[in-house]
Amino acid sequence: MLLFLPLLAEAQAPFVHPWQGKKVGFLGDSIWDPNAYTDVKKTWSFLSDWLDITPYVYAVSGNEWTHIRHQAQQLKDEHGDEVDAIIVFIGTNDFLAGVPIGEWWTEKREEVMQAVGHPAAPVNRVKRTFVMSDDTYKGRINQAISLLKQLFPTKQIVLLAPLHRALANFGNRNLQPDESYQNSAGEYVNAYIKASQEAADVWGIPVINLSALSGLNPMVEEQVPYFINAETDRLHPNTEGHRRMAATLYYQLMTLPVNFNIK
Repeated sequence: MLLFLPLLAEAQAPFVHPWQGKKVGFLGDSIWDPNAYTDVKKTWSFLSDWLDITPYVYAVSGNEWTHIRHQAQQLKDEHGDEVDAIIVFIGTNDFLAGVPIGEWWTEKREEVMQAVGHPAAPVNRVKRTFVMSDDTYKGRINQAISLLKQLFPTKQIVLLAPLHRALANFGNRNLQPDESYQNSAGEYVNAYIKASQEAADVWGIPVINLSALSGLNPMVEEQVPYFINAETDRLHPNTEGHRRMAATLYYQLMTLPVNFNIK
């Protein structure tokens, strides 16, 4: 019996992850803060091991979206254009603080010149203007992403939606209920996750919904081993939690270019 085997194609070059060897800024809060939970190996450290990434980490414990502008400016001041990409992971503390969600834009009618098959003439149209305010979650995102786009106009900027969260009991003056409760603004954490996802269309940036894609949910008792402490801290991932987040990002980032000058 004759066997007809297909001709082998030319040997292909081995796959190289697009983020391999890149210099990446990491902005965020205590989950990525190198000075918090120093015995925990963080997401960016795993990515550094696996992809030889050089991490520039500016995350600070307790920071909210209002602090991202300062972190971004520090990154620019200290590393300039040598940065290849920036990843922002923030939002859980805005939920804790009860920051209202707000709106992306305000709207009002204005006259504007328009010409479609006839001489230009004034027409009355509704115009939207970005809300740039520290008073709302969406206003804070607008300010921060606007600045990041100005500071790093040619760089890849990726936003991560915040994680699910459960009880965090850091003492009598810092007791944080789990996500089954609304915050002081009357919002569940899902509203902040959803707003972070909406930023993709509003600002033209890739958003990775780490809340869903990582599979981490400390509200599920069997997943508590991914977090710091079952009794006192079901908010911060431990080393295994970070390993799982890093593995998720490894594959998600595979679909996003860093170098846009492909020839």
